[in-house]
Amino acid sequence: MRHLVGWVLLAVCMYGLNADLVAHLHPPEQEISIANCVFPFIYGGEFHYNCISIHSDFDWCSLDFQFQGRWRYCTALDPPMCIFPFRFRKKSINECTKEGYILNRSWCSLTDNYNKDKKWKQCSPHNF
Repeated sequence: MRHLVGWVLLAVCMYGLNADLVAHLHPPEQEISIANCVFPFIYGGEFHYNCISIHSDFDWCSLDFQFQGRWRYCTALDPPMCIFPFRFRKKSINECTKEGYILNRSWCSLTDNYNKDKKWKQCSPHNF
């Protein structure tokens, strides 16, 4: 009887181990949200103008202006967009500009008032 109990325990252990192994070999498929990221969004009491990696190994964005727990991982299609026109110094700028950038590259504001918010990004060759 003692050997039978040992075999039963071994079978239960092996069955449980096998179930865990199968779950790792065939993880459930993860749905990828196609909802648009909202920029800027508020998380942790701060405004974020692009994808962030706070509390994550990968960049993510909020799906709501005020983070409500709805989020998704970012893709290459999720960069923050330039806002035009925007205020820079005493001018209204309507396209990417090289003015004020020491490296002579074009940039744009991520808000309608760069003077106030100081949020910007470098423009792509296609100016977006």
